[in-house]
Amino acid sequence: MGLKSALSRPLARYIARRYQRWQLRPETTQLELLRQLTAAAASTAFGRAHDLGRVRTPADLARQVPVRDYEALKPYFDRTQAGEANVLWPGHPLYLAKTSGTTSGTKYIPITRASIPNHIDGARDALLYYIYRTGRSQFLDGKLIFLSGSPELEIYHGIRTGRLSGIANHHVPAYLRRNQLPSYATNVIEDWETKLERIVDETLGEKMTLISGIPPWVQMYFDRLTARTGRPIKDIFPDFNLFVYGGVNFEPYRAKLFESIGRPVHSIELFPASEGFLAFQDEPGNPGLLLLLNSGIFFEFVPAERFFEPNAPRLTIADVELDQQYAVVLTSNAGLWGYSLGDTVRFVSLAPHRVVVTGRIKHFLSAFGEHVIGEEVEQALRETMGQFPEVEVTEFTVAPLVSDDPATPSCHEWLVEFARSPQDSAAFTAALDTALRRRNSYYDDLRKGNILVPLHLTPLPVGAFQRYMKSLGKLGGQNKVPRLGNDRKVADGLIER
Repeated sequence: MGLKSALSRPLARYIARRYQRWQLRPETTQLELLRQLTAAAASTAFGRAHDLGRVRTPADLARQVPVRDYEALKPYFDRTQAGEANVLWPGHPLYLAKTSGTTSGTKYIPITRASIPNHIDGARDALLYYIYRTGRSQFLDGKLIFLSGSPELEIYHGIRTGRLSGIANHHVPAYLRRNQLPSYATNVIEDWETKLERIVDETLGEKMTLISGIPPWVQMYFDRLTARTGRPIKDIFPDFNLFVYGGVNFEPYRAKLFESIGRPVHSIELFPASEGFLAFQDEPGNPGLLLLLNSGIFFEFVPAERFFEPNAPRLTIADVELDQQYAVVLTSNAGLWGYSLGDTVRFVSLAPHRVVVTGRIKHFLSAFGEHVIGEEVEQALRETMGQFPEVEVTEFTVAPLVSDDPATPSCHEWLVEFARSPQDSAAFTAALDTALRRRNSYYDDLRKGNILVPLHLTPLPVGAFQRYMKSLGKLGGQNKVPRLGNDRKVADGLIER
């Protein structure tokens, strides 16, 4: 056992005990945090406009601060980006995290001196909690790779600006930086395919122990390694034993990724966002992610089915229930106030509070009134693949297929890129339709009433999703393809490729 590995174990015990203390008082922890946040920001432009000095309870917050998304808060973000101080949080942001928006183009999310520990400590503590739970710390003695965006930052009005993964790269602890790959020169390459080839060059022959990144981009890395060597990952990196991922549901990628590796490896799921590091998998084998209630973020949860209603209820962790869909709303020391994150979650444990990420509040399919969510299509596909073990899926998305003929019912179109196609496509399609009907009663009703006919499966050629993302300038990094849409923008773009 190396020195880093040995020293990490007492630190892991210390961090775990500190977490366990606030887990015993979650409601009090969150209430105290809310009061600290509002007191700190009371004299900012936002604080004066919303009378934050009078906010002492969640009910006060709901009354004074409406739920808003990035577009609705954009006037405040624009003032911050232009260099104005004391807008959403005291002083200037330390960074602006650049990320893709839905209707406003590029978003610039402030990261403050108060909020940067949330991002950095959250990722660190996920690894330490893993060590605490398993006693496995040897990965710290090998080489670690974090597949991420460029760490090169631009400066606007004195504020450093870049992708969150690139910003985080500047805060990798010194004791790990010597173990870190790829090199800075490779990491700043913007073109993903060129960068990937250089990463393969630099990592072949190294003692890789930890690999981290969004699953589809890690899969691309594994594919390039195998294409270069003709060997599975287990033979290329025999010491590789920990996979860290986040950003998308791992399940659709699990089978193909582990086949590429050639053996099981331990994994840790994270729930990171430019707006904050929200949760991590604190217990190996438990799919629930521990919600970080003591890390600068006050959480509210809006029942997903009521999110778009005027005066929709805003629940705290004292009010949430198991197995309900909630949209996540954040108030944080990054200067986010009643901020709609856009993600939906479901609680799988209340002691401690653990969630699974189920999709995006704006990424659902309800062109015919069915309101199908991401979790339902992913579960339906996973169940169906279990019935057809020869099938491997690289990527997929679902869109409405509206018939031009009023006499012909419409349907859902599943656009799927297979690594291995089903031997009986018709049987696979029927099983997939049945699996979705079991998970969504509205879809089942529409099928029973012949308002919708069985889903249409459209196999896509190998590389279709990569070509589509490349055409948008979003190949690699933290970019993801939406699972669902109420229009055919993504579907038609994929078919054109």
